[in-house]
Amino acid sequence: MTGAGADTVDLDALGGWIREFARLVGEHRDELTRLDSAIGDADHGINMDRGMTAAIAALDAAAPASAAALFKKVGMTLVSKTGGASGPLYGTLFLRVGATAGEVDELDGPGFAKALRAGLDGVVARGKPEAGDKTMFDALAPAVDALDAGLDEGASLGAALRAASAAADAGRDATIPMQARKGRASYLGERSVGHQDPGATSVALLVAAAATALGGPGQR
Repeated sequence: MTGAGADTVDLDALGGWIREFARLVGEHRDELTRLDSAIGDADHGINMDRGMTAAIAALDAAAPASAAALFKKVGMTLVSKTGGASGPLYGTLFLRVGATAGEVDELDGPGFAKALRAGLDGVVARGKPEAGDKTMFDALAPAVDALDAGLDEGASLGAALRAASAAADAGRDATIPMQARKGRASYLGERSVGHQDPGATSVALLVAAAATALGGPGQR
């Protein structure tokens, strides 16, 4: 089979996405904190690393039996263990992903894309971001749009996720000249211009992790 419906990712692959994201967050922890020190509380990398480490420990303690259970566990852990705005935002993202994925043990490309868009919608409902606010939305929304577009055009999940990762990277980079309109960075006014948004940076890692864990040749 070829096209959007040919790809299926199982629970091991979905868990691999979370583990790869945690690895990337740990690898880039100091960079994320440095970016946050310029326009925030200087704790984004520290908080995200703490939350993702706790999420992996929770998954290791008891293997979830469904996509819904997996992402609920990750989301609830991030809400309780991650400080600042990142915990509620990322927690909501994963909780919405899980609720939309449902009690299944695998997802096809369109199913994964639908779940990720639900995660984006959860971030919007929670934080009310808009394009150009200099937030995680500026990387996440283009990534979700690119994933949908790729699948609609018949691309494999891997190809669509690689396009989504490129879109997330472009969205991350586009935050540099923006003036922040949300969160602590907005207090800086024009002084926020010229700095890359840490939330958009961690989102780019999230989508890159999906491209690595869910888009490889080993997936059915």
